[in-house]
Amino acid sequence: MSVAVIGAGAFGTALAITLGRQGPVTLWGRDVAGMQAERQNPRRLPDVHFPDDLTVSTQLETALAADILLMAVPMQALAGFVSSHDLSGKTVVACCKGIDLNTGFGPAKILETAQHAAVLTGPSFAADIARGLPTALTLACSQDAVARDLQAQLSTPTLRLYRSADVIGAELGGALKNVIAIGCGAVMGAGLGHSARAALMTRGFAEMQRVAGAYGAQADTLMGLSGLGDLTLTCTSDQSRNYQLGLALGAGRAFDASVTVEGAATAQALRRVAADRKLDLPICGTVADLVDGHVDIKGAMDLLLGRPLKEE
Repeated sequence: MSVAVIGAGAFGTALAITLGRQGPVTLWGRDVAGMQAERQNPRRLPDVHFPDDLTVSTQLETALAADILLMAVPMQALAGFVSSHDLSGKTVVACCKGIDLNTGFGPAKILETAQHAAVLTGPSFAADIARGLPTALTLACSQDAVARDLQAQLSTPTLRLYRSADVIGAELGGALKNVIAIGCGAVMGAGLGHSARAALMTRGFAEMQRVAGAYGAQADTLMGLSGLGDLTLTCTSDQSRNYQLGLALGAGRAFDASVTVEGAATAQALRRVAADRKLDLPICGTVADLVDGHVDIKGAMDLLLGRPLKEE
């Protein structure tokens, strides 16, 4: 079956590179003329050269003709893309993490017009995947036969995929950990220490479980790669863009507005979810306020530490 990656950012390019080492794959993006000529993505993944079976295309219709589409566009652009293109009859795998601000939906719900929809998520950095470093991800799909086919098609010697039928849990784990990562970055950027980060990660994970439970996700899904695994990676590494944004906020530094940080929009969406579903999400709400500029790092710390004492 033919495979195409839609979106030539860092993660989309990395997936195309690792899959292109196993067989033909097409990578589509809007500004890929330089990538075609240089056979690399110099901005996002410098010094990682494209395999011969990776075709870089500017023709979207050519890419959309593939049997399997890996959607690596930013989360907030996914709904617009889907509404503008006919994906019926396709097997589509969402490779973005977040909650759509306008609808409150995760990627799987947005892709329901496709014949088969799945979510690829878990602890991974694009540079690791592109360089062939060992990585394990969750492939979530409600249809077992489709999940097995995709698992076989998309796994490589260095990219190991684990199946899950809990699509909601997998996509929420991938989305919510980005919000907590911003908070952890802010803690470290402000010099509040490793102990404070550990506390924020742990209590943030409790909020992730709270949201997942409200949406009917399975509790053990959040204990896996798409939840705890992704949370651990994203909250502790400078490679994470969400963590980098938090570092800048905590240190009072400017952050490159052109960089896509999915957790910023997800934090805003979670603020609405908390109000609509009457969920207690103090960390997620404080991160949203921090990103919006409604509080500074001292105000955020005072809000969280000043809450009434309670049982864990």
